[in-house]
Amino acid sequence: MSGGDVRLDGVMERVEAELFTDGGNDAVVRLPGRKFPGVLMQGDSLHILRSDLAEVVKACERGDLAEARDSAGLLLVGLDALLTRYEDALQQHEIPRPY
Repeated sequence: MSGGDVRLDGVMERVEAELFTDGGNDAVVRLPGRKFPGVLMQGDSLHILRSDLAEVVKACERGDLAEARDSAGLLLVGLDALLTRYEDALQQHEIPRPY
């Protein structure tokens, strides 16, 4: 194992993946054996997404529906941007949407 390799549960496999966008925090990639690409989200970005959603839940629990709506709206805008990036990558490579 080289210095850049990371083992999480004792299992690691090196594979070649197809990269459809620049790397970034939300790269569109296709793993071997998969028909459609997916979105690779960095761990810190996933944590931020989870934290933002937790804020919506807390606002709902407090009964602060205005704050919940505003926070949920921001989440939706971010997810819409991510979905648009995904769909644009598919279109550029003439891959039909999986949905």
